[in-house]
Amino acid sequence: MKLSQHIEEIRIGIKGGRFSNEASVSQGIVLRLLSALGWPTWDTEVVCPEYGLEGRRVDFALCDPPSKPKMFIEVKQVGQSDGAERQLFEYAFHKGVPSAILTDGREWHFFLPAEAGDYRERRVYKLDLIERENEECVRRFERYLKYDAVKTGDAHSAARQDYRDITREREIHDALPQAWQKIVEEEDELLIELLAERVESLCGYKPDPDTVAHFLSKNVALRDTFSPPQVPSSKNFTRPVLKPALPISQPSGGVSAIGFMFKGQFTSCRNARDVLISVIELFSDKDQTFINRFASLPKHGRTRRYVARERTDLYPGRPDLAEEHSHQLKSGYWVGTNISKKQVERIVTMACEVAGLTFGIDLKINFG
Repeated sequence: MKLSQHIEEIRIGIKGGRFSNEASVSQGIVLRLLSALGWPTWDTEVVCPEYGLEGRRVDFALCDPPSKPKMFIEVKQVGQSDGAERQLFEYAFHKGVPSAILTDGREWHFFLPAEAGDYRERRVYKLDLIERENEECVRRFERYLKYDAVKTGDAHSAARQDYRDITREREIHDALPQAWQKIVEEEDELLIELLAERVESLCGYKPDPDTVAHFLSKNVALRDTFSPPQVPSSKNFTRPVLKPALPISQPSGGVSAIGFMFKGQFTSCRNARDVLISVIELFSDKDQTFINRFASLPKHGRTRRYVARERTDLYPGRPDLAEEHSHQLKSGYWVGTNISKKQVERIVTMACEVAGLTFGIDLKINFG
């Protein structure tokens, strides 16, 4: 009889309530499946029942060579397996057994006790004979519990690989919200450009980076359950005002204005992009090597250069953006202008570092 046929008959028995206690689960399910998987269940030095551990016992020890356990199986009554992991892990740790199984006949929990994490995190796989397809049940039993695979170590290697995959997926899942939060908070240039282009394709008008950044900061939040963002209507929508990450100064007299303060002198500008251009021109006038050193930095943005000798280098692969959103400096270099206020802060901070200045102390910016 094929393994799949054994599993199907066991399913029928579980649904019919034929396995009413641990002994019936052990004999009618566990030993039957072990036999179908090639284990010599008559050899009690290989399939050892009631394996002793200094006054304690585990239901089955699967051994190779004889009497040397490679895997423990703890059996519980159907529906009574919750909370039994601790005892099983203590057995496995005590004997140095690398693999362990907890089962009530219906549910099979495959563990690697020596791996990191709590009991649940060290579970490689949970197999429910009723819920899973027959083919999946066959595949998992043969992967983790087939006699030949356990003897050669292939079963343990497969379980460890699956554990690493699960761990990687768990770490990715935990890191995704943090990554998304950083992308939104830092006003990632690629995200802003993608959203702006999609808006343009829908309505024919392309929003400026500040409008997109404001939308993201107000409407994109991390929640346990995501709900549709609230989009402001045209009646109550106002131009965004973004607060800079570092202190800004006010010009003399306390009048709010756009510009920057450098060594006690305030320079008025038309907008945030003009602030960037004026700061770079100022630093270039004071040090002729500045613009070359800034442009030569190994990395500017994630996907673009903020300053470049050639206009086309500002937006690699996007000559349309280079044509529409760039400004030529007096030095002949080009600066990209498709940027939000927070990106202006970031670029000015980089410029201060190249110039040997401290942003927020030697130079402060104000966006009104």
